[in-house]
Amino acid sequence: MAGVYEVYVKDHFAAAHALKGYDGNCSNMHGHNWEVEAYIHCRKLNKLGFGIDFKDVKLVMQDILSKLDHTNLNEVAEFGSINPTSENISKFLYTELSRRLNTDYITVDKVMVIESPGCGSSYREE
Repeated sequence: MAGVYEVYVKDHFAAAHALKGYDGNCSNMHGHNWEVEAYIHCRKLNKLGFGIDFKDVKLVMQDILSKLDHTNLNEVAEFGSINPTSENISKFLYTELSRRLNTDYITVDKVMVIESPGCGSSYREE
């Protein structure tokens, strides 16, 4: 069986949202300091011994998160027809990171979004 390396990068952004249709306080506009963790599987190392350079992952993640940082997530186009829940945010980030990072040997495995201490969601595809 071939081995797989797992690389992870953690970042954060601040944004507000309101959960439409929710019966409770979260239906009101409120904000979070979101944390994001991306886990990437690497099936091959380059000549320097990297599966993927942390710097490259961070640059892509920061570019994607800059579209969310200090926004009302309900007004971000990708969440126009769906609630910007932790689940939907993790899937959006997974999709965007995968589109920009995946190769024959590198695959985004999972993206975790933490909206408050002890509460969050992750998304992966099987």
